[in-house]
Amino acid sequence: MTIKSRIALTLPNGATRNLADVIAAAQRAEALGYDDIWLSDTGNLDALTASAMLLSQTDKLRIGIAVVPVSPRTPVALGAAAATLDQISPGRFILGIGSSSKTMIEGWHGLEFSKPLTRVRESLAILRQIFAGEKTHFDGEFLHSHNYRTSMAPVNVPLYVAALRANMLEMAAGLADGVILNLFPQDALPKIMAHIRAGAEKAGRDPASVEVVCRYQVAVTDDPAAARARMRKGFVPYFATSVYNQFLRWTGHEKAADDILAGWQSGDRERTATAFSDELIDAIAIIGSADECRARIHEYAAMGINTHIITPLAETPEEFEATLTAFAKGAFRFN
Repeated sequence: MTIKSRIALTLPNGATRNLADVIAAAQRAEALGYDDIWLSDTGNLDALTASAMLLSQTDKLRIGIAVVPVSPRTPVALGAAAATLDQISPGRFILGIGSSSKTMIEGWHGLEFSKPLTRVRESLAILRQIFAGEKTHFDGEFLHSHNYRTSMAPVNVPLYVAALRANMLEMAAGLADGVILNLFPQDALPKIMAHIRAGAEKAGRDPASVEVVCRYQVAVTDDPAAARARMRKGFVPYFATSVYNQFLRWTGHEKAADDILAGWQSGDRERTATAFSDELIDAIAIIGSADECRARIHEYAAMGINTHIITPLAETPEEFEATLTAFAKGAFRFN
């Protein structure tokens, strides 16, 4: 099975402040030849509601969410939403789910964040029952559902899972339709892909049938130092959280992970900034000229990524435009 290589845009992003901006940006991306829009669900626009608007206001774009945290919404709520979105424009919506982080789940929602793999796996199991039109019949460690059935089945919505480390990667590749990656150093990708292959093979699946989606921070710019500074300011807090700090350590960057955490906890911002070095930023983000950024996407495609989500790491409208148009149909194509 061959999965098409795709270019996508993250929405919302720094150039979109409200729903009208998001719709306009999606329509512009479609006109430029982008294949997908992938929405984030991080406390601003509600991604499920925004998906409904984008499905109705665009013609061909595939609309995905990367990702909806599973703890604040039950599988029945997610299933009903997905079934409704499937009715708006069949075959164009993808539901991406994930565990999120302790900061969001406990800090924002006041819910317990524990055993994220188990909670995601149980959510997947119930969603599969709902999508198949079955009455739910499930008792897990965290989740229980009985006798719910949607009248809109079958629900032809692919289920993707966000994954960072080995166990979640293998579970996602074995049970979901696709795996969503984020914020990894490029030298860790072979290790990540090996776990995706292993998870698919353990489940008796062809690894080539599992779509691998990645969101990148991208800046097409003639001022790489300024783009690195924005990346450092925006993402040091990510890598100071337990989830991403452990992930950075797992990728082989133990010293950077230790120094970022120690600097963050002690309030030593200079130590934290030094730990998130230019070299590490350049391994995680894609920063440079249009040709340099396009070359990096080609490298990732050759390493096994199928869908490439561009998140403009832009400060000015000019930088945003340069990043957006660098991957327009006339400027970029896969080999």
